[in-house]
Amino acid sequence: MTIRFLAIVGLAGMSFAPSPTAVEEFAKINQQAHAANTAGDKQAYLSAALKMEELLNGAPNAVETVAKAYAAVGDVPHALAELSRFANMGQTDEALREDKNRRFSILQGLPQYRSILERFAANRTAVSRAERAFALSDSGLVAEDIDYDAQSKSFLVTSVLEKKIVRVALDGTCSRFVDSPSHWPMLALKIDAKRRLAWATETAIDGFTAVSKADWGRSAVLCFNLDSGALLHRLEGPAHAAFGDMVLDSNGNPIVSDGDGGGLYRVTGGRLEEINRRDFISPQTPAMLPDGKRVFVPDYLRGIGIEDLESGQVTWLGTESRAEHALNGVDGLYFDGGALLATQNGTSPERVVRIRLDGGLSRVVSEEIIERATPTLGDPTHGVIVGDSFWYIANSGWSNLDEHGDWKAGSKPTPALVMRFRLGRTPVG
Repeated sequence: MTIRFLAIVGLAGMSFAPSPTAVEEFAKINQQAHAANTAGDKQAYLSAALKMEELLNGAPNAVETVAKAYAAVGDVPHALAELSRFANMGQTDEALREDKNRRFSILQGLPQYRSILERFAANRTAVSRAERAFALSDSGLVAEDIDYDAQSKSFLVTSVLEKKIVRVALDGTCSRFVDSPSHWPMLALKIDAKRRLAWATETAIDGFTAVSKADWGRSAVLCFNLDSGALLHRLEGPAHAAFGDMVLDSNGNPIVSDGDGGGLYRVTGGRLEEINRRDFISPQTPAMLPDGKRVFVPDYLRGIGIEDLESGQVTWLGTESRAEHALNGVDGLYFDGGALLATQNGTSPERVVRIRLDGGLSRVVSEEIIERATPTLGDPTHGVIVGDSFWYIANSGWSNLDEHGDWKAGSKPTPALVMRFRLGRTPVG
């Protein structure tokens, strides 16, 4: 205490601003890039693009933006290198088929560029290693999250548009479990089978016409009796939060992510406490590590972080080696042995993957595509590991909604699918 006090006294008169959060840094760099672009300052735009690539831990979208910036300043070798890296991450850019904006006109005709375009085409080819388990009987749900109750041998699925949780039989037949108490879209869902609880979130999604404008930006964590559906607890989140995903820790406490505000929260002792608001921009579905002390947190923009729940320290999966793997755009994330199963609806193309990790669970060793670019994948959302299989929601319906949550002109509801990928190990239970 004395040493700390002396240090503070010695620095009296000096002003220290807190380091910006990831959300603040992201906004700042975006402003710099916009200003540079408006002014036509290509070098300044490149500088901003490189800063963004670093902030986002080499995410594919940032890598491609850097490639465009290098091309704009006439740096052909670096533009090709970044585009090649983008392709190595399994990504593609549909706009480059014609490239009417001629963003890479300086590369046209080069054999290296033609080779990259061929790799983009290969990355668009369909991969399907899962099987269709069933279609949900209610096509208007816009299905979001899913979990499994072994006792009743049924799934629970949250609905965005119908604002409820449905119980789903193994043939896809849906029946009502509970409605949102606030009449908001229902998003996250986790079952605590030991305590016979169902945890969920309801979120008044900002801008949705199906939600009262007075409620926009509100979220709550809900706890139901798994057998009766009775509402046991409701914990309102902070203003402008969007509670979209969760995981349960070893004690059955929900860890909830705020995809809009960048926060990570935990429910303990009937209270909602903030555990991180520094490192994430848009955190999605967390996944607990086996030690129960750390949690994988997929950030939609920054990749997959590993948060130490005791120290609050965050490290980023696989970034030290600059491994060429797309770890962004993850909506659902699930730990299975030495691997992560991920639904990625923010990559191009969207996909479901198995990511194998090293022994320390800190680096990516390899990835395996489970499903990609199939006619029925649509926007995959979440999944659940049951026994020897990973069951996940495909064709959720999100891709048919506009920014206000209304059906796009000419689109119509189609049944969401639950796909099954056999993990190739001994069944459990």
